[in-house]
Amino acid sequence: MCQLLGMNCNTPTDILFSFEGFHRRGGLTDHHADGWGIAFFEGPGVRVFLDDKPSSESPVADLVRRYPIKSENVIAHIRKATQGEIRLENCHPFVREMWGRYWIFAHNGDLKSFAPPAGHFYRPVGGTDSERAFCHILETLRHKWGAMPETGALYAELDRLAREIRAFGVFNFMLSNGELLFAHCSTHLHFIVRQAPFNTAHLVDDDVSVDFATVTTPNDRVAVIATQPLTDNEAWTALAPGELVLFRDGTPLYRDA
Repeated sequence: MCQLLGMNCNTPTDILFSFEGFHRRGGLTDHHADGWGIAFFEGPGVRVFLDDKPSSESPVADLVRRYPIKSENVIAHIRKATQGEIRLENCHPFVREMWGRYWIFAHNGDLKSFAPPAGHFYRPVGGTDSERAFCHILETLRHKWGAMPETGALYAELDRLAREIRAFGVFNFMLSNGELLFAHCSTHLHFIVRQAPFNTAHLVDDDVSVDFATVTTPNDRVAVIATQPLTDNEAWTALAPGELVLFRDGTPLYRDA
């Protein structure tokens, strides 16, 4: 299946270290070679880079690796296709507008026989179960609320929808509007929060280390979420199957299994 990477922080931060290891899983250290993508929020705007080539071979990935874009919310995805052809429109993350903000979504899993009714506001462009799930989630939320609801109410409704959709199969996903980042575990998802005192981290997928104390301030707080831990000398927290976590400003605010 696919692999997910997310970052949520309290100050704009680049994701170069994490992406250096993560992009190698797209056809080099792992077999997820059916396309990839990454989205960076910058205020209300979002930069989205997609390619249907393996991330380990993609010139677009090389651009991202050399371009220190700073963001408070990032979602990346490398694809192992289960539904939908290997085409650009089937690469994650997907982006839509709702309540005057962009929403970004990426999914790892396989939803068998998931065929929600066609939405009035949101319909898939490609042929993946992932995009169908994203459109169904947004359609449901937009019918329920005409404007952004209170955070707790939104969390509760997303938790309900996640439980409903995962009945069709594996449903690991990340969803962000540039302020909040939701991460749902169906099988495998891990996170780490880096804050002072910062230490040195070493990648699993490459012999690369960084001393975060030299590139951060004492006030920085960064949450990194990934399908599998990206470093081998840090304590990552495994989400429980069925757990939805809401991150804001680098902090897990709500957790429920």
